Amino acid sequence: MSSIFVDTPSLVRDLLKAIETCPVDRPFLFVDLEGINLSRHGSISIMQILIPATGVVYLVDVVTLKAEAFDTASDSGLTLKKVLESETIPKVFFDVRNDSDALFSHFVISLQCVVDIQLLELVTRPGQGRYLRSLSKCVEENAGLARTELRQWQSIKEAGKKLFAPDKGGSYEMFNARPLPATLVQYCVQDVLLMPKLVLKFSALLSDTKASKVAQETTRRIQESQSASYQSHGRHKAIGPQFQNMR
Repeated sequence: MSSIFVDTPSLVRDLLKAIETCPVDRPFLFVDLEGINLSRHGSISIMQILIPATGVVYLVDVVTLKAEAFDTASDSGLTLKKVLESETIPKVFFDVRNDSDALFSHFVISLQCVVDIQLLELVTRPGQGRYLRSLSKCVEENAGLARTELRQWQSIKEAGKKLFAPDKGGSYEMFNARPLPATLVQYCVQDVLLMPKLVLKFSALLSDTKASKVAQETTRRIQESQSASYQSHGRHKAIGPQFQNMR
């Protein structure tokens, strides 16, 4: 999978053109954010966007572009802000809460038409339980990777964490280093790389009732993340909604 580092308005317009020329299909864009204390209390460094139809992961440099990342317009007037707020362009996130908090707080972007993979996993999990799973756990158990592929994925994940995770001797400030270290480029790319596999796996197990419930809960998550009382960190975030006994 190739990647493009988007750090100029011209490259933002290239990204928008790629979005405009892709056939609208569900799911359409796979999105993730990295940053320093990613929330209203921190900052956004990188926004990753995978467009499966192009086979490219775009790494949008929010540190360099700031508001231009979201306000730069294509010839037709499309911006990334409009894409993220569109009710007709599906965006797929894994645990949208802090991403939504950061986008809304720093750039007044109110996400619409979002699919949250974390909730798809919970609602389709046999026995369900009350605790939410991480992206790593979902990849390990549901992405259908061969052992060597999984080890490679885990190796890239671990190498990235050594650079930015304080408990591993790193610093989140590394996401603001330019040029972005190659290890972190790989880390950012692979965070969205396997999302399509997970969506396919969970969608095959999804009834109309469950799909409706996930959509409602995703909307609730986004609304909660925009509220004044939202807490971006804490043990409470590991506990999922009640999806039991749903067919």
